[in-house]
Amino acid sequence: MTLTLSVRRADLAGLDTPLLVLALPPGATLTPALTPVDAALGGALARTLERRDFRGARDEVLHLAGGSRGAARVLLVGLGKTTDRGGALRRAASLAARRAHGMGTGTLTWYGGPATGAELEQVAVGLGLGPWEYTDLKTPPPVDERRTPLTAATIYVDDLAGAEQALAAAEAIGAGYDLARRLSMMPGNVCTPDHLADVARDIGQRLGLDVTVMGRRELESLRMGAFLAVAQGTPQDPRMIVLEYKGTVPTVKPLALVGKGLCFDSGGISIKPAGGMEFMKFDMCGAAGVLGAMEAIARLKLPVNVVGVVGATTNMPSGVAVKPGDVVQAASGKFIEVINTDAEGRLVLADLLDYVRRYEPSAIIDAATLTGACVIALGHVATGVFGNDQALVAEVLAAGDRAAERGWQLPVWDDYREWIKSDVADIKNTGGRPAGAITAAKFLQDFVDTTPWVHLDIAGTAYSETDLVAIPKGPTGVPVGMFVEFARGRVR
Repeated sequence: MTLTLSVRRADLAGLDTPLLVLALPPGATLTPALTPVDAALGGALARTLERRDFRGARDEVLHLAGGSRGAARVLLVGLGKTTDRGGALRRAASLAARRAHGMGTGTLTWYGGPATGAELEQVAVGLGLGPWEYTDLKTPPPVDERRTPLTAATIYVDDLAGAEQALAAAEAIGAGYDLARRLSMMPGNVCTPDHLADVARDIGQRLGLDVTVMGRRELESLRMGAFLAVAQGTPQDPRMIVLEYKGTVPTVKPLALVGKGLCFDSGGISIKPAGGMEFMKFDMCGAAGVLGAMEAIARLKLPVNVVGVVGATTNMPSGVAVKPGDVVQAASGKFIEVINTDAEGRLVLADLLDYVRRYEPSAIIDAATLTGACVIALGHVATGVFGNDQALVAEVLAAGDRAAERGWQLPVWDDYREWIKSDVADIKNTGGRPAGAITAAKFLQDFVDTTPWVHLDIAGTAYSETDLVAIPKGPTGVPVGMFVEFARGRVR
C-alpha cells in the first residue's frame, strides 16, 4: 500500500482533519502555534502538558478526543531525548502512522514544528513506513469489521522552501522500502528465484535499467562452483540477477551493490532446528535491499552509475545436496572446503563478489543476513559493518546514520584469517562459533582482492520476530536506506 503524501504551510487554526499528530519533545509547553489546537480542545492540551500527563518520551503516545470542529482526534507522540532529531522524527512519524492505520482514520495531519528539508524527508519516510502491512495472502475481514486504512498524510510545515523536493525524495525512498519489505514478507513458495528475476525485469522496464538474468547453465559457464554448490540440492533454477543503472557518463566507475538472495534456507544437510525455521524466508533480505535500493535510486534519478547484483536460490537437503567435507571451486579459482552447509550465504556471495569486479567498481557493498553471531554481538539494534578500506567504512556508517539505519564496525584483522584455513583446500567456509561474524566477513574478503569493499551483516536488523513498536513484526527494509544514502552521498 502506497501512502499519498502532501505538504502545506501550517495553519492549525483552520485545521479540519480526522487526526492531528503533534510530535513533541520532553518538557514541551503550549507554544503560540499550538494555541488554536488547545482552544478547539477546550484547554485539554494545555492541561495535559502542565500536569505532565504527557512527557514527550520516546514512543510515548497520548490520544485526546477532539471537539465538534477542527481535529476530530489529537495524537501526541514523544520524540524523546535525542541528538538525532531527524531520526527521532522519523520514528515518531512511523509510530503515529501505524496508530492512525489501526484506528481507521483514513488520513492524518502531522505537525512537529520547524523542520529542515532533511528532517522533513525523514518525517515523510517514517509516515510511509508506519501503516505498511502484507495482506496479499489474507482473506479480508467481514465488511462491518473493517477499518479505513491510512491512505494519505499531510505534513504541516512553517516554511515550504524545499518541501516539495524533500517529499519527492521521500516518496522514492518509500517505494524502495515498500518493495523490499513486500518481497521479504512473501513466503518462500511465492518469492522464488524466478520471482525475484521477474521483479528485477519489472524495475528495468519501468525505470530504464539494463537487466540480465542468468540461470544454472550460465553459472556453470562462469565456473561459479561456490554458488552452484548451494543450489545443487534444489530443483529450482538458481538466478544471478544483474541490474545496471546508468545515471551519468559511462567513464564514471559504478558503485556495486551485492545482495544474498536465499529465498529459503533450511541449512541443507547441516539442517537447522525446526523451531523458527519459517523465519528463514527472510534469508533473502540482502537481495530485497538491493532491489529496493535500485528502485529508489532510479526514481531519484541520481547522477551516478550503480550495478546491483543478486544471487537467488534455496538451500535444501536432498540426495544431491552439497555435503559437509566437500570441496568446491569458486569462480575466482579458489578451492573451498564446505565445513557447514548452513554457512551457504558466503558461498553465494563469493562468486557474486568475484563477478562484480569485472565492472571495475569504485566500491563494492554487499548485504546479507549472514550470521547468527552478528545478532549475538549487536542484537537487533545495529548492522555489523566490515571492510578493507577505512574511508569507505566511514562513508557507509555515515550513510547509515543519515538513513536511521545504524551500523557498527567490527574488525577484519589478519589474525582471523588463520581460523578459516583448510587442511584440504585454500579456505573453509566457517571458522567455528567464536567471532563467527568476523570470520564470515574475512572469508568474503578473499574474493574482492583490492577493490574497496564493505560487508553489511544485516542478520539482526533486516527483520524482527517480535513487534518493534514503530513498525510491526517482520521485515524492516534494511539496508535500503543505507544503500540509497551511500549513493546520494557520492553525488552531493
